[in-house]
Amino acid sequence: MKHLRDIPKIDKFLSSHEFGGISNALLTKIAQETINRLRENLLSGKVETFDEQELISEVKKRYEASFQSSLKPLINATGVILHTNMGRSLISKELLANASKVIYNYSNLEYNLQEGCRGERYEHVSEHLKTLLDVEDVLVVNNNASAVFLILNTFAKNKEAIVSRGELVEIGGSFRIPEVMSQSGALLHEVGATNKTKLSDYENAINENTAMLMKVHQSNFSIEGFSEDVNFQAIKSLAQKNDLIDYYDLGSGYIPTLPYNLGNKEPSLPEILKDKPSLISFSGDKLFGSVQAGIIAGRKEFIDKLKKNQLLRMLRVDKITLSILEETIKAYLQEKYEQIPTLWMLLQSVESLHVRVSKIQEMFNDRCDIIHSTTVMGGGTLPNREFPTVALHVKGKAVELERKFRAKHLIGRIENDKFLIDFRSILPEFEPQIITIIKETLQ
Repeated sequence: MKHLRDIPKIDKFLSSHEFGGISNALLTKIAQETINRLRENLLSGKVETFDEQELISEVKKRYEASFQSSLKPLINATGVILHTNMGRSLISKELLANASKVIYNYSNLEYNLQEGCRGERYEHVSEHLKTLLDVEDVLVVNNNASAVFLILNTFAKNKEAIVSRGELVEIGGSFRIPEVMSQSGALLHEVGATNKTKLSDYENAINENTAMLMKVHQSNFSIEGFSEDVNFQAIKSLAQKNDLIDYYDLGSGYIPTLPYNLGNKEPSLPEILKDKPSLISFSGDKLFGSVQAGIIAGRKEFIDKLKKNQLLRMLRVDKITLSILEETIKAYLQEKYEQIPTLWMLLQSVESLHVRVSKIQEMFNDRCDIIHSTTVMGGGTLPNREFPTVALHVKGKAVELERKFRAKHLIGRIENDKFLIDFRSILPEFEPQIITIIKETLQ
């Protein structure tokens, strides 16, 4: 039996050669916590003895574990390409390598090389982005929620912004349009019914305190059946007629034609921007497939006013975001969509997915089979729009298999009591790792 007097003193305990001369505040803190817990357990009778060598090993393990990153790479085998809980859009190694040349060096982030004076940080992406979108000007902030807030605060503070009642959305993290409008200082004027809003509703609501007609994309839900909304072109025309700002919070924007008829109800950025709206905003990740950012595009006179808002300094992006975003935009301009993983995965045909899954299924014979199914885009985009996918069904108890694969950082999904590894959201470079994980799990 050990007694309290046998508990080693901290300084003596830390002098053990097994700590390899480590002497820092973190090690001391961990040692103190470990010894204090031992003291409490001895006093309460939970333990009657201890081994000092085991104490040293415990402290070492806790110390080493404290330096492990809490963020870990995962294989997204759910089939949901823009999985919000797993970071949404992937960044290709090629684009990241190109951007890193700027990221790990000093750069002309806010330095004008021609004039030798202070420059504008947003000019580095603005020219390429203006060309891609064919707009007068652009502005980049740290996410689309910030874009919404900045636009409302700049143009509708203490004034009314008219929005359809069916577009007062809530997205992930309890981001609610009415509350954001309130915090920005804008006055919400909701019109129409939940399921039906007509152009006349907007027209009848316009008054001397109206500043903006706003359309909000229903990013993570859709209203079906007896419903009606007003397209943005009509809203823009009405705003122009009444000398008001028209603003489309698009949420997620895309450039090339989407496969599987997914673009039928989702107009592309070129389609929306051809009518020269006052302002639109969308996320830099999501369907655009780059880093998290809020991209604002539209008329130069309005972008100039946004740049003068003091809030912009709190919402601006850093050199890492700008560097990666610029590389993504350049890939778009060259139509190198294979460098944008989100697009590459979405554009894969069912036939190509089947070939990839078949090669792995053949390695495991009757332990796995091939399932043709459907998936969704995720990330608050393309609500309720399913498209085809191909998955590897690993036979066995689905819940148990899901847990085992998750322990190896492969996140699959369960469908009809079957554990699936869905290849719609998997890049080919991960296939060798997946094969190894399957072998280890089924052995």
